[in-house]
Amino acid sequence: MNHATHDTPILAARALTLRAGARTLVESLTLSFGAGEIWCVAGANGAGKTTLIGALAGLRTSAAGHVEIDGCALADWAPVKLAQRRALMPQDVHDAFNASVLDIVLLNRYPHLAGWGWERDEDRTAAHAALAALGLEALAARDVLSLSGGERQRVALAAVLCQDAPLLLLDEPLSHLDLHHQIACLEALVRWVRVEARTIVFSCHDLNLARRYATHALLLDSRGGFYAGPVGEVLTPDRASDAFGHPLVLIREGAHEALVPALARGPAPEASPRRPA
Repeated sequence: MNHATHDTPILAARALTLRAGARTLVESLTLSFGAGEIWCVAGANGAGKTTLIGALAGLRTSAAGHVEIDGCALADWAPVKLAQRRALMPQDVHDAFNASVLDIVLLNRYPHLAGWGWERDEDRTAAHAALAALGLEALAARDVLSLSGGERQRVALAAVLCQDAPLLLLDEPLSHLDLHHQIACLEALVRWVRVEARTIVFSCHDLNLARRYATHALLLDSRGGFYAGPVGEVLTPDRASDAFGHPLVLIREGAHEALVPALARGPAPEASPRRPA
């Protein structure tokens, strides 16, 4: 199923309300995610980032409203067709059996298989290309159970790239990664989204990486409210301070900017007593 037109966003939330028990996480979110956009979902712990990513993927039930892909409600999509349009990377990945890294990545080619379901040369080519995009070619034959947490996280990201869906929903894709690999993964995603009409929505705790690599941001305030729009207009000191419950300031050095915690105000420290000469 694909009734999308040129003007139809690949992903849209329509008056979406999400709750966790008595708490309202998101109230009446109406928002479109367009081609070529990289959206960061930000907010304090418990604000609802994972719940929102799950709802956008169609894995969590909303209290009100709905989600559309290509203009069609998620409930109207056949599972295989939906998997050809959107790929989801969950926050935690648990491997229950031994398998090579290449075979794990190839699992995400399932929506494109036909007939008996055997992988074709083009599927293996896609898997190797996804591993190469993240610098993982040397791990292709490794047992997935032998990987470190950071290596496994990068393999999970390669798998969703291999799925070749134009919409990626990524829940904390940078967790377990050191700064070098965080930047490498974000740069790979920027290159990926520039091909054809692709869209990424990812959750992230690092506001400065989000400001550098995302085009747009959705900031949850933990009270059901949110800010949404171009990343520089959303991840501001005032809005981030409100969402995270701690004062932040924006510092600049040349062309570079960074959000940092404001210095705590308090009594000046007492002077140390002088020692006699």
